[in-house]
Amino acid sequence: MRLLGVSGSLRRDSFNGWLLDAAAELAPHDVIAERWDGLKAVPPYDEDDDVGPRPPAVESMRAAFAAADAVLFATPEYNHSVPGQLKNALDWLSRPLAESPLRGTPVAVVGASTGMFGAVWAQAELRKVLAALGARVVPTDLPVGSARTRFGEDGTLADGDVAERLAALLEELAGEVRATAAVAA
Repeated sequence: MRLLGVSGSLRRDSFNGWLLDAAAELAPHDVIAERWDGLKAVPPYDEDDDVGPRPPAVESMRAAFAAADAVLFATPEYNHSVPGQLKNALDWLSRPLAESPLRGTPVAVVGASTGMFGAVWAQAELRKVLAALGARVVPTDLPVGSARTRFGEDGTLADGDVAERLAALLEELAGEVRATAAVAA
């Protein structure tokens, strides 16, 4: 089972990137987790560019999402919402809607922030957008507030409670993929 991890942060040492690294280590044994780091290269969405061959970064992104059995999004919160570059990527992935690589794909949303609330508003907004694209959003969320206290200086997850909750969320997401596979068989 292939799990694609996507951070909504462009920052090199972002807490959300570290959260994805922790997820890769905590994933169930039958899950191969890989992180997609192409967000910064995705150009602004322009319908004029969405005909014929799409920009190479967009084609690469669509291929990465299409190859995934499930996607884990880790988002920071910018002005009480989703970072613009992440929303831009989703706009590219949404067109045409019937061919979106997220359509029918199990997805989960987590978020880390330095504030107390762990990007809860951004997670809610992202979940809404993903549902509109036809993704199968798992109901469990994971806000990680006060992120500076949850990770070690080397970026490893140092909070056992967050690790347990993240592992449970990953199992729930993997269960969605297994259930889909069982129905299809």
